[in-house]
Amino acid sequence: MYDAIAKADVLIEAMGWIREFREKVIVIKLGGSLMDDADALRHLLIDIVFMETVGLRPIVVHGGGKAISRAMEEANLQPRFVQGRRYTDEATLEIVERVLAGEINESIAARIEEYGGRAMPLNFTGETNNNVLFGEALTLTGEKGEVIDLGFVGTVTRVDRDVIDNLCYAGQVPVIPCMCEGANGQRYNVNADTAATAVAQAVGAEKLVYLSDVNGVRRDKHDEDSLIHSLTAAEARELIRTGVIESGMIPKVEACLETLDRGIHKVHIIDGRLRHSLLLEIFTNRGVGTELVAN
Repeated sequence: MYDAIAKADVLIEAMGWIREFREKVIVIKLGGSLMDDADALRHLLIDIVFMETVGLRPIVVHGGGKAISRAMEEANLQPRFVQGRRYTDEATLEIVERVLAGEINESIAARIEEYGGRAMPLNFTGETNNNVLFGEALTLTGEKGEVIDLGFVGTVTRVDRDVIDNLCYAGQVPVIPCMCEGANGQRYNVNADTAATAVAQAVGAEKLVYLSDVNGVRRDKHDEDSLIHSLTAAEARELIRTGVIESGMIPKVEACLETLDRGIHKVHIIDGRLRHSLLLEIFTNRGVGTELVAN
């Protein structure tokens, strides 16, 4: 009986958040080691089905770096990274399109349907091109001002919001790979974080959730119990300045701050390996990760 009452208490706690976020768009970025953890991915996709079932409008933007690297190794191609981005020549682009926009994208959508949801893979493979990300080649500048060639690496300049909105209104989960198409039909490989930010900004998302392999921002990076549950942009910048946020967490937090600057209300960093971390972060009072807000 006490276990049943405890479950009812959880539902009551969740009810307020469900009502607050009902019909709101939540963009979820999937990537990194999570894509290789079958159990963690299964629970995350079940969480997404739950979110759609109770009236939220989740959108999935995903990468697939490790699967791409494995496919390149099988093809005897050596991955090369320039300033954290995968250099993408024609042979690499062919693999990225096949693995990322084909196999992984279709698989995520199929698994959401398997778990009781409805999903639509949005890519340019097969007979129907229903891609929603459009862009152009990305160029970076080196230390001496020189232009750095990244091959077929792109940046998103336009998102087809109408297609995404129509799917959300129809109760389907849009599943978007981090690739875009140029004006001349050229395909480009895009960083998953920046693709997710572009989608969130275009659709006016209530939240953007980065699923990571850490539980969020900590006051002591070695102590999980020192997790900071909520930060303003100003507080986050101060923690970077004072060295509390350091090393690999700096680019994650800076990406969150850039996202807030683009008009997204809230950004979350959570550990996607934690079972039902999405539901715990969104539908409980305390959450399990770090929430960043503009002010």
